[in-house]
Amino acid sequence: MKIIWLGHGSFRFEIADQVLLIDPWLDGNPKMPEDRKAEALEGATQILMTHGHFDHSSDVVQISKDTGLPVSGIFELIGLLESQGANAGHAFNKGGTIAFGEVKVTMVPASHSSSMTVDDKPVYTGMETGFIIEGEGHTIYFSGDTTIMADMAWIGAYHKPDIGMLSAGGYYTMDMKAAAWAAKTYFDFKTVIPMHYRTFDALEQSAEALAAGLPGVKVIEPEVLEAIEI
Repeated sequence: MKIIWLGHGSFRFEIADQVLLIDPWLDGNPKMPEDRKAEALEGATQILMTHGHFDHSSDVVQISKDTGLPVSGIFELIGLLESQGANAGHAFNKGGTIAFGEVKVTMVPASHSSSMTVDDKPVYTGMETGFIIEGEGHTIYFSGDTTIMADMAWIGAYHKPDIGMLSAGGYYTMDMKAAAWAAKTYFDFKTVIPMHYRTFDALEQSAEALAAGLPGVKVIEPEVLEAIEI
């Protein structure tokens, strides 16, 4: 399995027979080199969306049009993206599980907000979400944008993820200290990868506090387009 950061909250997963893109924000992403966007998209099979905010969704319709990739996520968001020209994937909802070849994806709650600007007005795009991704003998919890929430208790107990990918930049989501507390309180991760940080000045720039709060857990700070192999 390869987990590849595309900057901010955007990732590429090369897992089993699939190449999944989650929240692929490439145009305008300060961390994404302009000349490497094709590399980020090469061979992708599916797009998954956690919520509608611009720093996750602003160019997903164009990516879908250019590549033919189907887009999946919560019902309201996918309906809106399809109306704008994105290719239809799965418009499912929290608790639902879909299979992409040898990979299973289950939608789980997050605690954030979700909207898009359409015709200069904010439009509700369904609730914010995260995902449980299962493949190659691993279970990944992809938190999406979230703060600490009680739902993490059952997500950890029921799905038993061994890899945690946690939004931890602060300001818009939980920070590194809070993410460490959530990880050790609700989960038994072997590996933790922080995200949604280092992009803007308002966000945390280091995962030192996360690593310090999780002794015995492998905390990996990602680098853009450098594969983390698990």
